[in-house]
Amino acid sequence: MSTVDSFGAKGVLDVKGTEYEIFRLNTLEGAQKLPYSLKVLLENLLRTEDGANITSEHIESLASWDPTAEPSIEIQFTPGRVIMQDFTGVPCIVDLATMREAIADLGGDPARVNPLAPAELVIDHSVQIDSFGTSDSIGINMDIEYERNGERYQFLRWGQTAFDDFKVVPPGMGIVHQVNIENLARVVMTREVDGVLRAYPDTCVGTDSHTTMENGLGVLGWGVGGIEAEAAMLGQPISMLIPRVVGFKLTGEIPAGATATDVVLTITEMLREHGVVGKFVEFYGEGVGAVPLANRATIGNMSPEFGSTAAIFPIDDVTLEYLRLTGRSDEQIALVEAYVKEQGMWHDPAEEIAFSEYLELDLSTVVPSISGPKRPQDRISLTDAKAQFHEDLGNYATHVDEDVTAGNTIDDASAQSFPASDAPAYTPEHPQPEADRPREHHAFTEDDRPTKRVPVSMPDGREFELDHGAVSIASITSCTNTSNPSVMMAAAVLARNAVEKGLKAKPWVKTSIAPGSKVVTDYYEKSGLVPALEELGFYIVGYGCTTCIGNSGPLEDEISQAIQDNDLAVTSVLSGNRNFEGRINPDVKMNYLASPPLVIAYALAGNMDFDFDKESLGQDADGNEVFLKDIWPDPAEVQKIIDASIDTEMFTYQYGTIFDGDERWQNLDTPTGKTFAWNPESTYVRKPPYFEGMTMETTPVEDITGARVLLKLGDSVTTDHISPAGSFKSDTPAGKYLIENGVQRKDFNSYGSRRGNHEVMIRGTFANIRIKNQLLDGVEGGYTRDFTQEGGPQAAVYDASINYQEAGVPLVVLGGKEYGSGSSRDWAAKGTSLLGVKAVVAESYERIHRSNLIGMGVLPLQFPAGESADSLGLDGTETFDIQGVTGLNEGTIPKTLKVTATKEDGATVEFDAVLRIDTPGEADYYRNGGILQYVLRNIAGS
Repeated sequence: MSTVDSFGAKGVLDVKGTEYEIFRLNTLEGAQKLPYSLKVLLENLLRTEDGANITSEHIESLASWDPTAEPSIEIQFTPGRVIMQDFTGVPCIVDLATMREAIADLGGDPARVNPLAPAELVIDHSVQIDSFGTSDSIGINMDIEYERNGERYQFLRWGQTAFDDFKVVPPGMGIVHQVNIENLARVVMTREVDGVLRAYPDTCVGTDSHTTMENGLGVLGWGVGGIEAEAAMLGQPISMLIPRVVGFKLTGEIPAGATATDVVLTITEMLREHGVVGKFVEFYGEGVGAVPLANRATIGNMSPEFGSTAAIFPIDDVTLEYLRLTGRSDEQIALVEAYVKEQGMWHDPAEEIAFSEYLELDLSTVVPSISGPKRPQDRISLTDAKAQFHEDLGNYATHVDEDVTAGNTIDDASAQSFPASDAPAYTPEHPQPEADRPREHHAFTEDDRPTKRVPVSMPDGREFELDHGAVSIASITSCTNTSNPSVMMAAAVLARNAVEKGLKAKPWVKTSIAPGSKVVTDYYEKSGLVPALEELGFYIVGYGCTTCIGNSGPLEDEISQAIQDNDLAVTSVLSGNRNFEGRINPDVKMNYLASPPLVIAYALAGNMDFDFDKESLGQDADGNEVFLKDIWPDPAEVQKIIDASIDTEMFTYQYGTIFDGDERWQNLDTPTGKTFAWNPESTYVRKPPYFEGMTMETTPVEDITGARVLLKLGDSVTTDHISPAGSFKSDTPAGKYLIENGVQRKDFNSYGSRRGNHEVMIRGTFANIRIKNQLLDGVEGGYTRDFTQEGGPQAAVYDASINYQEAGVPLVVLGGKEYGSGSSRDWAAKGTSLLGVKAVVAESYERIHRSNLIGMGVLPLQFPAGESADSLGLDGTETFDIQGVTGLNEGTIPKTLKVTATKEDGATVEFDAVLRIDTPGEADYYRNGGILQYVLRNIAGS
């Protein structure tokens, strides 16, 4: 916390008799002209100024922000809290548990290792739709979930009881971002500091790409990788550049036929066309006050699809009304209003704010839309959906899967985020690639589309034909939309209207609803519309991300077989936020994002080859043709049902016991005690070796001598290349490890689910099947040359690293441009470190991965400007010496280090590599061997 107050900003705010310490923005000239989002950042710097990492110069730079400037000034942002989901959160808690043992080994009290900022983890990423279409489905799916994930859940339940300031929302309760906006988000936080109650803006980073849903509440935050999340939990700042801010003006009102989903798909298209990579987007203008909070949250949620860091709405009366609805206390709401107004953060439409760039959308121009068949920005007006499907089908009826790890685009980062929802690593330095723009709209011509009718007979007597375009999955899924009563109730009213007309979902469609909160079930039940949804097959299958992250579960065997045998290009329609090919279900090539009512409409239609304006969905009892317009919900009726069905008591009741869990959770056999009782048989949760041999005193850093090249890589190597998250085969090092430990192939799960086990993750590092190590000719996958063996034969990266470590040989990695792009993945740095890599030398870095490498004790070095491994004549067979590292022991940061590469014939190549340790804090981390060691020594020594 702040030890310096250069601007005299510290003061007192009295709210109905309670005094809060605050840091006033009006002590800084220019602060009131800043966009809302930058005011939040400015307060953060004022409050955490320490004279070293956060200085008065940093504060003045932000207060005098030039909207036209390109980002160049680095600042240290200290989030107020951290939110996690189970895939990406487990390794963070594993590290905390390991720190507890390490501090005991140093003679300290394990109970002193706790998050220093509030941390909450919601288990939502593990439920899969194995069962659907019955009232028993939710129970069956949860039973299977516990069978698959029991080890991880035991560990998290221990953490729930062992750590202070750490809470776990058990399985079956909701989706992390919906739980966050409905309950966990504070909007204004309070914390006792040195005996004084302090108030400050709620800022929250999360280990999930769609953390930005909280932006709809005025909470600044975004998705980060595990190392940044651990840093924030442990009170350490996150490095960032002062961003450009795009002002997005909203006017008008949504027309009767359109929904909030249509609005967000339109905004996605606009922002991708404009280019907002690494920027903040801030909504402003008279129209903001007319946007309901649930719609704001839907828009904020899709910030990663826009490419922006954040997409935020300022705080106003709409925010306060939502806080009341969701059961926040009167005291909290009073504090939010008083604090925001005192700090000049309250939304005033008349106030002139300067932005870096400007966009505007008249909401009255929004039309019903879907997006697909594989990118969120490729919006299609519903009236054009059939023609666009015809045009796209030619690419899929005979189609080869593409390499989604190929490069550094928004699409690549988003595609790589399955199934773990890793946060994207977009940075302001890189302009948006042309490939990320939406496709252009154009007139369509009549055509003959490919067709391949395949008869299918099901064991229960259903018989039907499948063809290209068949809707195989229709899923109301994802917090993006299930948090929004307007679209959820519209879906239920459409279902009621359809049932009244005698319509049914097609028999080949896998139907499901997976809400992000139990409040959805409560208001559905109160509305009396559940029977209609279930009549169409839309039963609740679980409370979690499900289809949106690829947990759609298998299609029925006969349907799956027909698709595979005939190479059918079938489709899914989901109310989610990502739709990349092969990610929703391995049998489904074409995926479309749509509003919940349109999800049901497509289940009724049964095929994407459908024109809702011209084609009938079926006939009513009198033989009349029924069209979509005949069953489309009336917005006035939908709102009337919402008003009668949703109340504050639903929120207070469901969230009153949100951390308790059901009988399955409460009956877990869970270890107790300050330190975790590691199960030596576990293949999901194991104690990592980060602190082995650590002492209270730091060991002086040393120059690197005699290092060998583990990999020589090209440009745009992503974190998914370095540490894949998906499935793996039996003949890989990770597969062999699991088989040796008694795990059958069918139970491997994914790298993402086993991030709590370093043994699996090390073996998966640099193991992506698409990675190309230039030490080998024409070989793809996780292989290298092992120079500890005669002739340097080909070997698995992991196997070679073991030999190098046993021989005492340090390792380096040579890279090209944009090394570490893609998603923000902690294991890309952790795995690199644990393989024995001491330095990476690349042409340029993605910012977060560079920082993460330092956090794991790996030196990030940069070739001299204009040079590369190839231009210097390096082929990776050399032995490397890196001199000048010891200069860090003197408290300084050398600008360059001397690198000498010695070839097999004794010839040498010398160059001065730029040392990319950019801040004093990063230097402290490196001197300590990494961020965790740095924090641990601080805790033990305090």
